[in-house]
Amino acid sequence: MTVERRVAHAGFTLTRDYPAPIERVWLAFADESQRRAWFGDGDTFDRREWRFDFRVGGRDVDEAQFHGGPRSRYEGVYTDIVEHSRIVTTYDMWLDGIHMSTSVASFEFDRIAAGTRLTHVEHGVFFDQFRADAAAREEGMRGLLEALGQHLGPG
Repeated sequence: MTVERRVAHAGFTLTRDYPAPIERVWLAFADESQRRAWFGDGDTFDRREWRFDFRVGGRDVDEAQFHGGPRSRYEGVYTDIVEHSRIVTTYDMWLDGIHMSTSVASFEFDRIAAGTRLTHVEHGVFFDQFRADAAAREEGMRGLLEALGQHLGPG
């Protein structure tokens, strides 16, 4: 089978309001145990590798084998962190060892009367046979933001 060597570009913005103070939402990203609770743990996969280094230039790795499914690998680098304000990362994804995408993503934290507004903006380049996966990436991020909301609780 010959793989067509092409790329697709895609971007999306997701905004979510959480009934929690900005400091609590920030900690869910900045504290390793909290980050792992909503981003990296679960019973649908077996963890293979986890690294967390929350600082500018720091690198995160999350690799897992889904039960009955593919092996996914995330490698991210923090390019900008302003406490309680924003986090910017670049990250790469692999599926069963094949490089599927490179993205730049930002998370912006804003105080609102009801708690915290989180805005996530992402721009990705999807490679070869993964060119149609942009919609799945957005759906996956929606799921992660939902998991974050569950982690933060009702307020």
